[in-house]
Amino acid sequence: MSMIDDKFIGLSLAVLASVAIGSSYVVTKKGLIQAVEKHGFTGDGFEYIKSAVWWCGTIMLVSGEFMNTAAYAFAPAVLVTPLGALSVLIGALMGAYFLDEDIKVLGKLGCATCLLGSVLLVLHAPGDKDIKTIEEILHLAIQPFFVLYCIFVTIFAAYMIYKVAPVQGRSNPLVYISICSTVGSVSVMSVKAFGIAVKLTIAGDNQFTHPSTYVFSLVLVVTTLTQMNYLNKAMSEFPASLVNAMYYVGFTTCTLSASIIFYQGLNTSNWISIISMMCGFLLNFTGISLLTLSKTACSKEKQHESVREMSMRSLDLSHGRYDHVRTSSVEIERARERRSSGIDDQ
Repeated sequence: MSMIDDKFIGLSLAVLASVAIGSSYVVTKKGLIQAVEKHGFTGDGFEYIKSAVWWCGTIMLVSGEFMNTAAYAFAPAVLVTPLGALSVLIGALMGAYFLDEDIKVLGKLGCATCLLGSVLLVLHAPGDKDIKTIEEILHLAIQPFFVLYCIFVTIFAAYMIYKVAPVQGRSNPLVYISICSTVGSVSVMSVKAFGIAVKLTIAGDNQFTHPSTYVFSLVLVVTTLTQMNYLNKAMSEFPASLVNAMYYVGFTTCTLSASIIFYQGLNTSNWISIISMMCGFLLNFTGISLLTLSKTACSKEKQHESVREMSMRSLDLSHGRYDHVRTSSVEIERARERRSSGIDDQ
């Protein structure tokens, strides 16, 4: 019964976190727009911290992440992380209302698909292994495969930050989002460790006497700051709903991979639950892909409209220029007639 209660608490916190995080993307985007207009933010630097709206969005994001942290302490990562699809839906709906980002029929179908996938995950996601102390988490964290995964994330993130991002960051949203997703997968494991430490400490078993608790806390701070920095860069260059959708897919894929490596497999042998859970993942990814395609189609339509408007303006200008030329030719011809008839001499 206690496990069911914990799962319900984790589920509730995860849903509340999704609402806060999904809303924060839109508010933060508004703050970034304000920073561009008032403070000259161009995508580099930190001028956006002068915007009060950006701070509101950041506070909402931090609050959502705190609730997410608590959710990981009560519920498994394979349940909490995929529920981030709800934040994508909320971000898309609020973006349509506050940022004038259209949701086409394809996008609405994607939203419905995400909801169905989330229901399957809630019903069939297995629980995590029962962990009693922070030292047990440390033991899992230093296993060879997870250490290799952390080394891969460090090398990949460093390469993207120092080599790829300065060149392609503003033209390809996958650059910034890939940094956030891979680094975020490590932060989730740190969140899980820190959340369990807090939970056990509240229950009477003080985990803050263990050095490993502070190690996980340090990793959590560094990875979270990295995520926030590059997520802000992505949102300053691309539509908030598109960033949110792509980030969800990348973050969920990396986090579930890290979770399976960390816990050395799924904590279930029930194939019905495993197949249902995989179907839930597939539905979520399909829904997010449909929503992304819808946003991409809207962006292309706007680009085509702007090109067409520019063409029309050029055509109007050219007509005006040629009208002027024709008028000038007529005037020249009349002047020649007047000169030949001797009118000018009179």
